[in-house]
Amino acid sequence: MDCFPIGPCLPMSNQPQPIPATILTGFLGAGKTTLLKRVLSEAHGQKIAVIENEFGEENIDNEILVADTNEQIIQMSNGCICCTIREDLRSTLADLARRRRAGELDFERVVIETTGVADPGPVAQTFFIDDEIAESFVLDAILTLVDAKHADAQLDSRQEARRQVGFADQIFISKSELCEPAAVDALVHRIKHMNPRAPQRKVHFGEVPLSEVFDLRGFNLNAKLDIDPEFLKVEEHGHHHHDHGHHHEHGEHCGHDHHHEHGEHCDHPHHHHHDDDVKSFVYRAERAFNPAKLEDFLGAIVQVYGPKMLRYKGVLNMKGSERKVIFQGVHQLMGSDLGPKWAAGEKRVSKMVFIGIDLPREVLEQGLEGCLV
Repeated sequence: MDCFPIGPCLPMSNQPQPIPATILTGFLGAGKTTLLKRVLSEAHGQKIAVIENEFGEENIDNEILVADTNEQIIQMSNGCICCTIREDLRSTLADLARRRRAGELDFERVVIETTGVADPGPVAQTFFIDDEIAESFVLDAILTLVDAKHADAQLDSRQEARRQVGFADQIFISKSELCEPAAVDALVHRIKHMNPRAPQRKVHFGEVPLSEVFDLRGFNLNAKLDIDPEFLKVEEHGHHHHDHGHHHEHGEHCGHDHHHEHGEHCDHPHHHHHDDDVKSFVYRAERAFNPAKLEDFLGAIVQVYGPKMLRYKGVLNMKGSERKVIFQGVHQLMGSDLGPKWAAGEKRVSKMVFIGIDLPREVLEQGLEGCLV
């Protein structure tokens, strides 16, 4: 595994069988507890340790869980996982791993349910920064639950809600049955602009197949870059109009005038819906990258903008390599690895997606252009 010199590689686990961990995040009242109960009751034959820590929401009822599914629930009562007390999560995970090795606890995976106001970033970083945790656990995915009924207001007013969307590997939209279909479509479109790489699924009362919850491998370095092809078409449409400068990501909506709910936005470029600070953009290049230049540039970028960079990933065509290079990161942590060979006749195109808060699109685009051979 090649490492950029600016931090540990992602993922770093070299244990034969690390314990997969899933982070469940989402808006207050979106139904995280309902979803979790449902998953636990359907996880036939799987033993799951739950670290949960919610303020002011229904706590998971230990009696139900232990009786139904033979779960061991680890409650963290002293405050929020996500803020200053990352140490708390670290020590809880380390303790779980120790007790499992000693044969005191039996579980196959961990689910961390964060508070409704959580920033998943520090929770995710815990799995990479700390050697003991990285050896015992592998972060599988961040799941974000969005309450369709209140989503627009929450996304408008709460940055942590927007961050949760930006971090997600998989998004579940709850309560869509309580909304007009056109409003749900507009919400799906809005979220897609914030995070084009996370599939979205509407869920009713937490009914989600386990295959969409566990073993998603959202943090694995693999050559799959999941971006909705529709979104890419829209991106390209916006991409040709370089004279629009930083407005072209809004112009993309205008390609959908025939959906009046999107068309309406287009008459009001200043309209609040357009201007989420969590945005994504996709960068593509047909010329190869110069590896040394790209490493220097990305290293400099994460030093400056790391706190605002939520998730980024790319499948890259590097000069001198017959294999794809895959890189990804969370905040300042970035790792890369060699992927499969470019197939004979395959078009060697680099694709990258960046998701972050007010990321300087022009700076990134110009910098990346400057790294091409």
